[in-house]
Amino acid sequence: MAKNLKRYFVKSVIILALIHLAYFLYGYFTFEGIKKIDIYTEFYRFKFYDDVSISHFFVSGLFLLVFLIFLIRNHSRENYKGGDLLKVGICLLFVSFLTFSFFVSYSFGMNAKLKSELSENDFNKDKKLLNVLNPFLYKYTSYTSEKLFNYENILYPKPYPVIKEVDTIEPGEYPITEDNYYSIDTIKVLTSTFDKTTSKADSIFEIMGFDKEQLHKRVISKRIIGDSTAIIFKSVPVHPEHDEDICIFLENQSLFNPVYGDSIDKQQYQAAVDRYKLLYNTKKDSLTYTFQKLDTLLKKYNIETNLIPKLLTQDAYHYRDNHGEPLNRIRNDFDRKALAEKFTTLDKLFYQPNYLHPNIVAIYFAVIVIVWIFLFLFYILFNKKKV
Repeated sequence: MAKNLKRYFVKSVIILALIHLAYFLYGYFTFEGIKKIDIYTEFYRFKFYDDVSISHFFVSGLFLLVFLIFLIRNHSRENYKGGDLLKVGICLLFVSFLTFSFFVSYSFGMNAKLKSELSENDFNKDKKLLNVLNPFLYKYTSYTSEKLFNYENILYPKPYPVIKEVDTIEPGEYPITEDNYYSIDTIKVLTSTFDKTTSKADSIFEIMGFDKEQLHKRVISKRIIGDSTAIIFKSVPVHPEHDEDICIFLENQSLFNPVYGDSIDKQQYQAAVDRYKLLYNTKKDSLTYTFQKLDTLLKKYNIETNLIPKLLTQDAYHYRDNHGEPLNRIRNDFDRKALAEKFTTLDKLFYQPNYLHPNIVAIYFAVIVIVWIFLFLFYILFNKKKV
């Protein structure tokens, strides 16, 4: 392949790189901010409905037209064959790809601006706050859900968490049952010791001084952790319905939105600890201040809210101190759906950005291949030297 043709391809790639830079800057400076993000916000999909797609169409078309004219006028009739012709084809394929990928640079620009406005660290801090306060964010009707709010969801303090066991008091066609709760404990022994025992579970229970027959009924699971074997079992009875330090807000362990990459179990436990401390180990003003941070967060993300921190604190304390009273009012009015959608979308933009959306992958590469075939065949027609 002649040096002049090589230089022409290099110059073309430089021009394309500058156009890509322009689209990157355009995406960066036109990003409207996190307040404008919603579920319809995804990176550019190449659908020809906005200024980016329209300009992309014309810029790509104009560049290819000029590129082809100068290629045929100044670098054809070289009579390339075999390897040289293959090199020309590869260069044309690369040019075709760069010509139809400006929108990717635009999306990179949007992503860069997003992360300059909302760092991953700040995003995770907001998630942690929402995870701690998640049990306060439901609509009041959700608090009657036995699936969402139950004693088995309590992770802190000791002796929680607990496991529920339904005991039959009187069998028959209409049996009488009773709900009992037991704390979940663990016995750990070296696996080598565990393996040497003749009757494994029985021997360990005897060593620990427990009633093996009773504990057999209470074994939940056995698992190996490193060089040890852990037996998880139902331990002492617990009566959460009579526990004055337990309220409905502790009976939900769901995370509003997990921090990416961190253990879900650890996040749930830490949120439970922080929530318990807010309700029972700190002054009332601490909970009010935390709700103020929540109100600030909602405004930061442009979520419609009528939340008043002091009133929400009053409601939280009322239901904390009246454990048996059904929760039929809590003043936590805000647009829950919009908040959930906002964080779902931000998760995608942070961790699963669709620079090339799956919906257009086939069409996108088909266009590149078709244009490349056209350019290559057109060049081949003008490749032979004049006789």
